[in-house]
Amino acid sequence: MVQEFRDFIQRGNLVEFAVAFVMGIAFAAVIGSFVDRIVNPLIAMVFSLDGIDNIGTFGDGVGEDGVPLGSVGAFVGAVINFLIVGLVMFFVVKAYNKMQAAEEEEEAGPSEVDLLTEIRDNLTK
Repeated sequence: MVQEFRDFIQRGNLVEFAVAFVMGIAFAAVIGSFVDRIVNPLIAMVFSLDGIDNIGTFGDGVGEDGVPLGSVGAFVGAVINFLIVGLVMFFVVKAYNKMQAAEEEEEAGPSEVDLLTEIRDNLTK
């Protein structure tokens, strides 16, 4: 049982997944900071607002971050955050797929046309 668990943990895919998970969490924190510190203040500045988190507030309570519990602006900020993370992940996956296709093409070796051309050239010699 211990050996099976050890083999499971040492599989390349699981380790790669764990690293990707940790990197994703760190990346989400960076994007969250980007949206909170740069994008939201720019939006507030363009529309001459005090802050995007204060748009469409309702309810009596205030959350731990000082934003009213009912805040349409905070939701808009979360949607912007999600869209940026989704867009960047789209580009990462697109680049990864392109790289994988190039590697598979290299591993496949020469095409049939290339081989037949080479045979023809050798026969003519």
